Amino acid sequence: MRKLAFQELQALSIKRRNRHKQEKTPFYGLLDDIRSLHNVGSIFRTADAVNMQHLYICGITGAPPRNEIRKTSLGAEEAVDWSYHADALTPVRELHQQGCQIVALEQTDESVDYRVAPYRFPLCLIIGHEYNGVNEALLTETDLAIQIPMLGVKQSLNVAVAFGVAIYEIYTKWQLTQNTT
Repeated sequence: MRKLAFQELQALSIKRRNRHKQEKTPFYGLLDDIRSLHNVGSIFRTADAVNMQHLYICGITGAPPRNEIRKTSLGAEEAVDWSYHADALTPVRELHQQGCQIVALEQTDESVDYRVAPYRFPLCLIIGHEYNGVNEALLTETDLAIQIPMLGVKQSLNVAVAFGVAIYEIYTKWQLTQNTT
């Protein structure tokens, strides 16, 4: 085993960039009132990693161009399609009308373990404010709430980490649908 050289990684990146626009996964992300620009940057990087269709930045969530976002995204904000919306309800309702399953990553009395949730595609994953979570008004528009089981003292993960955990499980489930058709 050997570590790939920087030049090899760059060559892979160029190859992927050429395929990037054509092979988007049927996932959307919606960030509502995320206050940390570093979390936003990290989410951009993860959205790029799964070749997400679009990222909706809503409410008080900071949008590019911002140095704090670029610092953690490492330029992924240039590779991921995104748009800003003052009100998150508008894009959620539009996506719902287009047949998107709306999924909130939130602890509710009806939340399902993210590993066994009944996902269908296309899908929009909503994440909310680091402290207050997903807005109640958005919860009323969702088809499904998922949660990540917590075994420690704290009841939640960092929002960017939780997004990464959830979207990779969703990606895995989507891949399974691609291999069976």
